[in-house]
Amino acid sequence: MYNIYHIPGKKIGVTRNLNKRVTEQQGYAPGEYEVLFTSDDINLISNKEIELQQSYGYRKDRTLYKNLFKSNMRINPTEQTSTFPVPINKLKGNLMDNIGLEWETPDYKFKLEKEHIPWIMQNARTSMFNDDRSYIYNKAFYEAFFNLKHNPDTKYPTSSKALGISDRFEQIRQWAEDRGIYAEGNSHTQYVKLMEEAGELAKALLNKDVYEIKDAIGDMVVVLTNLAVLEGMQIENCIDSAYNEIANRKGKMINGTFVKSA
Repeated sequence: MYNIYHIPGKKIGVTRNLNKRVTEQQGYAPGEYEVLFTSDDINLISNKEIELQQSYGYRKDRTLYKNLFKSNMRINPTEQTSTFPVPINKLKGNLMDNIGLEWETPDYKFKLEKEHIPWIMQNARTSMFNDDRSYIYNKAFYEAFFNLKHNPDTKYPTSSKALGISDRFEQIRQWAEDRGIYAEGNSHTQYVKLMEEAGELAKALLNKDVYEIKDAIGDMVVVLTNLAVLEGMQIENCIDSAYNEIANRKGKMINGTFVKSA
């Protein structure tokens, strides 16, 4: 996880280890600095750092944070597997730092995208030869994202379609259950989260950033799924109810908006 920290009157910077970077190296105790923004997306964090430096009146960094690091992800491809040079507990961060990385196996050609990372984390296994290495099976990765026969209308077949959308909602609910969102969270906090994601969507639409639009819409669906559970419902039923309401609705488009008939 990347953190944008602010030392008032001094600087705004990025680090993955606040204690080591800010306290040990720069000498500032936790009460002497604040965390402005947190994300696991190095592209988002790099752009946000520059934006915040400008808004707070600090000198902008000449080099984006993401460009300070050279790719060190040397994947070892074999006929059956692709092996990463890191253990599973460090895999996600390394994958996030290497989005866009390409590699070839004897049968397939892959390019790492952010949408692949949850699948890789779910399916990665520790190497039997070295605990500091992890791997995925090439064919499973190919079938999940790159085999266009599964979904010829998109660049990558969506795992949601392969699973069935109800299965995906169930996975979201299990994910939230495992993290205590239902036991310790509430509808109000989920609503606030929904508004945050809506703001991200608005920004993405203004910037015409297709990837961020997709990401924000997905995040909003996740939040809505959890909000429904916290209100004693399932999102599938909410969708069915909405569709039944609009199925036979008549109207016309006015200034880009569908206006139902009275």
